[in-house]
Amino acid sequence: MAAPEHDSGPTPGTDPGFDLEQGLFSHLIELRARLIKAIACVAVLFIGLIGFANHLYTWLAEPLVKRLPQGAHMIATQVASPFLTPLKLAFYVALFVSMPVIVYQLWAFVSPGLYRREKRLARPLLVASVLLFYCGCAFAYFVVLPAAFHFLTAVTPKGVEMMTDITHYLDFVTMVLFAFGLCFEIPVVEVIVAATGLVSLRKLKSWRRYVIVLAAVVAAAITPPDITSMLLLLIPMVALYEVGLVAVRVLVKPKPDRDAAGEAP
Repeated sequence: MAAPEHDSGPTPGTDPGFDLEQGLFSHLIELRARLIKAIACVAVLFIGLIGFANHLYTWLAEPLVKRLPQGAHMIATQVASPFLTPLKLAFYVALFVSMPVIVYQLWAFVSPGLYRREKRLARPLLVASVLLFYCGCAFAYFVVLPAAFHFLTAVTPKGVEMMTDITHYLDFVTMVLFAFGLCFEIPVVEVIVAATGLVSLRKLKSWRRYVIVLAAVVAAAITPPDITSMLLLLIPMVALYEVGLVAVRVLVKPKPDRDAAGEAP
């Protein structure tokens, strides 16, 4: 009598489902490790910045405080605001400073699945995206905010004392810095859409007039309500769009225009 056969289960390399499950599991483990490293970097920086939280807020408030009328000052309308608001800022700064590490961890996780030509294009794009975001935030802090607060303090009605809440100020400045940082990513977006074949260089050039109108709408929506602040975002956005066109011409290999190909007999 023959001995019964026992099912030993799937073996690696013979069962596609087993290999897929193992591959997915290993990717999840690596993703977890990358996330832990990124979070650890933010946490270490945040802990280190806690002792400087009040100094950081003083520095952040400088564009407004310098332009307040004599004797005017900022206020805290909630009991815990003097303690929590600087801590919130310290966390934002830790996240801001950790951005290169976060981007690197993302790159280290994704890069093994990319082709060589994709890696060659992605590396400069990642570096440029971080630098452009930093440049946008710096431009907003050193140029836009002083001009905006000068306008806002100048148009304050007579008999009205401007006393800004520290939490509202942090939220407002964070929104402006983040918006300018994102708007400065325009060249990176252009290179990506051109490299993926979604849009040709010729089409990007033909969109100039629409980009100017859209940039004006965005600038009016996210900047303080004065023409100076609006122009300080509108002009860089249009200039960066032109920079993106140059970057597409240099970095992206020309592809057949889909529209032109469709019109050809």
